[in-house]
Amino acid sequence: CHGTKIMKLIMKQITSNTLLHHNRSKVYYEVHRSSFCVIVPPWPQFCTGMVGYPEALTDPSYKSQILTLTYPLVGNYGVPGEEDGEFGVSKWFESPKIHAAALVVGEVSQNPSHWGSTRSLDEWLKEHGIPGLQGVDTRALTKKIREQGTMLGKLVVEGTLEANVPFDDPNQRNLVKEVSIKEPKVFNPDGVVRITAVDCGIKYNQIRCLCNRGARVTVVPWDHPLESEGQPHLDFDGLFISNGPGDPQFCKETIENLRKVMCVENPKPVFGICLADLPVAVDTGRCYITSQNHGFAVDPLTLPADWDVLFTNANDQTSEGIVHSSKPLFSVQFHPEHMAGPADLVDLFDVFLRLTEHLTFAGAPKPDDLVRPRKVLILGSGGLSIGQAGEFDYSGSQAIKALKEENIQTVLINPNIATVQTSKGLADRVYFLPITPEYVTQVIKNERPDGILLTFGGQTALNCGVELTKQGVLERYAVRVLGTPVSSIEMTEDRKVFVEKMEEINEHVAPSEAAMSVEQAVAAAERLGFPVLVRSAFALGGLGSGFANNREELTALVTQAFAHTSQVLVDKSLKGWKEIEYEVVRDAYDNCVTVCNMENVDPLGIHTGESIVVAPSQTLNDREYNMLRDTAIKVIRHLGIVGECNIQYALNPESEQYYIIEVNARLSRSSALASKATGYPLAYVAAKLGLGISLPALKNSVTNSTTANFEPSLDYCVVKVPRWDLSKFLRVSTKIGSSMKSVGEVMAIGRSFEEAFQKALRMVDENCVGFDHTIKPFSDKELQTPTDKRIFVLAAALRAGYTVDRLYELTKIDRWFLHKMKNIADHERLLESYSQDDTVMPPEVLRMAKQLGFSDKQIALLAVRKLRRDWKILPVVKQIDTVAAEWPAHTNYLYLTYNGTESDLSFGEPHVMVIGSGVYRIGSSVEFDWCAVGCIMELRKMGYKTIMVNYNPETVSTDYDMCNRLYFDEISFEVVMDIYEMENPEGIILSMGGQLPNNIAMSLHRQQCRILGTSPEFIDSAENRFKFSRMLDTIGISQPQWKELTETESAMRFCETVGYPCLVRPSYVLSGAAMNVAYSDSDLEKYLSNAVAVSKEHPVVISKFIQEAKEIDVDAVACDGVVIAIAISEHVENAGVHSGDATLVTPPQDINQKTMERIKIIVHAIGQELQVTGPFNLQLIAKDDQLKVIECNVRVSRSFPFVSKTLGVDLVALATQVIMGEEVDPVGLMTGGGIVGVKVPQFSFSRLAGADVVLGVEMTSTGEVACFGENRYEAYLKAMLSTGFKIPRKNILLSIGSYKVQTPFQTLESLGYNLYASLGTADFYTEHGVMAVDWPFEEESDCPTKEKQRNIMDYLEENHFDLVINLSMRNSGGRRLSSFVTKGYRTRRMAIDYSVPLITDIKCTKLFVQVSGVSREHKVLDVHGSF
Repeated sequence: CHGTKIMKLIMKQITSNTLLHHNRSKVYYEVHRSSFCVIVPPWPQFCTGMVGYPEALTDPSYKSQILTLTYPLVGNYGVPGEEDGEFGVSKWFESPKIHAAALVVGEVSQNPSHWGSTRSLDEWLKEHGIPGLQGVDTRALTKKIREQGTMLGKLVVEGTLEANVPFDDPNQRNLVKEVSIKEPKVFNPDGVVRITAVDCGIKYNQIRCLCNRGARVTVVPWDHPLESEGQPHLDFDGLFISNGPGDPQFCKETIENLRKVMCVENPKPVFGICLADLPVAVDTGRCYITSQNHGFAVDPLTLPADWDVLFTNANDQTSEGIVHSSKPLFSVQFHPEHMAGPADLVDLFDVFLRLTEHLTFAGAPKPDDLVRPRKVLILGSGGLSIGQAGEFDYSGSQAIKALKEENIQTVLINPNIATVQTSKGLADRVYFLPITPEYVTQVIKNERPDGILLTFGGQTALNCGVELTKQGVLERYAVRVLGTPVSSIEMTEDRKVFVEKMEEINEHVAPSEAAMSVEQAVAAAERLGFPVLVRSAFALGGLGSGFANNREELTALVTQAFAHTSQVLVDKSLKGWKEIEYEVVRDAYDNCVTVCNMENVDPLGIHTGESIVVAPSQTLNDREYNMLRDTAIKVIRHLGIVGECNIQYALNPESEQYYIIEVNARLSRSSALASKATGYPLAYVAAKLGLGISLPALKNSVTNSTTANFEPSLDYCVVKVPRWDLSKFLRVSTKIGSSMKSVGEVMAIGRSFEEAFQKALRMVDENCVGFDHTIKPFSDKELQTPTDKRIFVLAAALRAGYTVDRLYELTKIDRWFLHKMKNIADHERLLESYSQDDTVMPPEVLRMAKQLGFSDKQIALLAVRKLRRDWKILPVVKQIDTVAAEWPAHTNYLYLTYNGTESDLSFGEPHVMVIGSGVYRIGSSVEFDWCAVGCIMELRKMGYKTIMVNYNPETVSTDYDMCNRLYFDEISFEVVMDIYEMENPEGIILSMGGQLPNNIAMSLHRQQCRILGTSPEFIDSAENRFKFSRMLDTIGISQPQWKELTETESAMRFCETVGYPCLVRPSYVLSGAAMNVAYSDSDLEKYLSNAVAVSKEHPVVISKFIQEAKEIDVDAVACDGVVIAIAISEHVENAGVHSGDATLVTPPQDINQKTMERIKIIVHAIGQELQVTGPFNLQLIAKDDQLKVIECNVRVSRSFPFVSKTLGVDLVALATQVIMGEEVDPVGLMTGGGIVGVKVPQFSFSRLAGADVVLGVEMTSTGEVACFGENRYEAYLKAMLSTGFKIPRKNILLSIGSYKVQTPFQTLESLGYNLYASLGTADFYTEHGVMAVDWPFEEESDCPTKEKQRNIMDYLEENHFDLVINLSMRNSGGRRLSSFVTKGYRTRRMAIDYSVPLITDIKCTKLFVQVSGVSREHKVLDVHGSF
């Protein structure tokens, strides 16, 4: 730090008679980035706090100790200046100087960032002559101290003979005498209550706590007499004994003085802290060393009869305080006033000063009041959409597990068939039904539950629960809301009420007004002053929100927002402030803990779901961290929340000013992230708390020994990065802001920010190598106005020489993060310098690159993997244990890091490794997680130990109790290979995680990895478009005419020969990425360049695109090429709509027996040719009695959960048995049990401003739902309602371009609907009584004489239309982006912006019309569709 000397930390165990000892041993820590002067400090201690190093270093309790901080990133917010606060004591420090003898950390920040900082930690230590050591694996060191007990230590600079520097045992000195004041000193002389404080090592905050409560404090030396001439002094009303360092046996004078004051008839009140607990107790029994942070503890078994234990450590049952049974004497073995740290028990100072209060909660329920529910209804979240994704599958699954442990029956309503929670074996009963008050009421009638959980299904469940309460349904059927009461939920959701509740406890919400109309919103904005932020109340993920700089922008925003809600919120803009979040848990007994705090890298103004988020916060000092923590607890208690919630703050980057943004009284995306970031199972705990169980009664399920009533300590850094898929949408705005657009997120874990950050960027996109400056050019505009690619614009700007200050001005991203990003950019330049001049890269440079998160591919040396192994630059495996190694933990929750020297666990037991699906994206979502979880569960049933590799915090597969070992790390060849080499598993299963594992199959195969299931060579034959097409030709199976792309000219000739349209298809891609239909040479040229960019290493194939054909999906399982199970689904839409966007029906209703037989023959032939062992999926098209194969995926597909649950055969369990070599009976063609399932896509166009709502060969849906019925009409209607579709009541707008089909619309008219149409359509349909409406975008001059008709916009603004049917031009299936904006596009977009249901496909229109006929005859409210 203040030099570059190499230094060793050497430790040995203490051999004093009073202390624990084993054999003598020495531990060496070689350090390559290090420190300064030769000083020999003794006695290493560790501190697990994540903030508060200035306070800890100046704490007299650490006198003569080597202080180790377990959190690896230290010095982030620098060191404040010397500044006196109240009562003449320092504002920021705990004493006038640093008392620790040395500091040992993982990494010290060279560029601190904080408004209160005056110097770096490094500079401050230098001023005080205190050595510091960085580059140490502090987790390994902490474990060593924990296991060996307190040890002696010394720092020896390289070149000094170790024998010349002897160990020094500070326990042989009277440390209390060394730190104590020399003369009495008075603080707050005007105080009323007189307190004498005996200074055994007093901290300034103890003086402050007493003075703040009105006391006059006289601090006296440790040995100051407390009586004169045999009589106690009467010049104090209470006696306080402070904490202090060292062995209390040296404090004989203090003990003697205390005895004279305490052992009298009516003693004055006495309060002792920490070391003072021991003089108060020292004559009650002996003291001994424990492995905890405090070195000494009282043995409770040796207390005299009139003394009791006041506090017991719930983790190891040691005494944490004692109290006299009748006299006002008590002491505690912890710091209630602690700085750094929480001050939850600071009330003990009030107890001391008043001795009247009790530490109990008056509102706690009595044990007799709590009636356990018999049966609980859980509301799920429905289809995955932007803002509400897989995190609710995780939280709902946890809730079900928690209730089952308590032997409570569970009933789940969730139409999302792809989820783990809707699988057999979890909930006792599952209903695949819309989460609407009507359907939920029906289920309540049927099932008669006595409890309901509303907070595990996102905003959908919450809104439904609030509506059920308002309608009196829950009261009528005696259903009790478990956990947070509905009244508390409404307080957090209704902005006006929330502001009033915060004012009651003197907390401030960002200046904001609620408005019920456009006029009110404009008036509010003018009062607050532009710019303002507009948000919808009762909305999720910032739906309908945005910034308005003037009246016009505001009016446009608000008009659209009222389409989603009845109330909008107009907030004063705090753009550029820091956004901080806390996850808080509270039980019915008022026990309250903050589980995780998180800091957004992006400043306020960008929705937290769109932001890069870091846990724990990196740039808050101890005071800010605990100020916001205490506020969170105060707010949650005031609102009466029971369970889990999330509170968001805006914090001024230049002061301690903050505003509360909002409280979410439910589990959220952040809750899933916080659970995975800390290892604390929030949803599981929240469900238990909802039953009335208290936090202390719950075990920490990670350590299995400590209580759940704790706040996790992290000794690593977590970075979350969102995943956007905006390239899949036409005309979509790429700007990110207050409304969410991301479809998924990743979480990376490292022991440095740079390591976690670069890992996360690769996780988001497997084609990205890290913090890459080549992806986007730098531009001031893109830095100021963020887009989904801003982070790469930052990389380019750093490369171009932008300074950190300049970047801060443009982005308002905290300088600390910018400096860290600059570290990566600087090291990349250094790496490039070696490749340019052919000099050999030194091992230190390579090691540093790996510690900064560079991948082997990024370092760009072909032999880098071999080089790393030769130089022993290998990752180590660390555990996430929630307690920063303070307690032993048998956790299976692991990550890889290069910032460490040893792994936390041993390897050797045989496991089977399953690779998960990675980030949720369009095309790979919760359905692949269902497959991965099903595979792990089946393997465990079969007796195998399992390893899961995945990095998605929203998934059930990354739940700590799903597998034997969870590696929360990258799914790349490099990382999977590293894990494989350490674990040496029995084999790897790649076929359960979708496309991502398949992409690395060949690379792993080349390294002789044991791949279980289909051989990677055959996987390649299916994925490689050229090989697959050639194979089909060889075995005589029909396919559309095709050609491999060699160069553009021959491609054009091919297209001319077969005739446009033609389909461009890259290899090894998911969800049709860069797949396009070309209608002309110019289309072809553009699409070919896109496809080549996506599929650099694999061939691109062009094939004839067959229009108006039927598409068929086949899911199958085979064993050594012999097919044993087949499930067939048919698409409602014509071929050309991606199967993920299509409406699927199974069993098929329109396929005849002859076609079914031909499909079976094709499936068997391809299974045999590819020698499939495990799952595979085929897509075929049927037209004019011909079947053609268009694609084969040798892995599970999106429809596996749908067909498994509808047809009653678990294909994943079957495939897992086959892969592991089990004998299974053939199932053949799956026909189901008489019900029909319909799967409908869930779109999120309302969040994607400007995106066109057209379906084509590239997928655009974010999720899916499926419902069952006796026929497809019933199932389709329920499924449509589950996506938020509303059955039209009266008015339908038709805009149908070139489609002149009369029948469906005649039926609609006969059903009593009023039909409106745009002029062109209306002309055609005038005889059917269709009313014409104007386009709002026609030029006024077109028809000057014509009387102005009301236009579509007018009608939409008034919510006049209940449904819009817009059929785009006949050549759909392509992504034809014309240069002008069509009327059709404007109509579709307006329907979405005004929340009007929209149908854009002719086949779906026909099905909808048939359904309307059925549903009008008898209202479909049958709750058929459960198992």
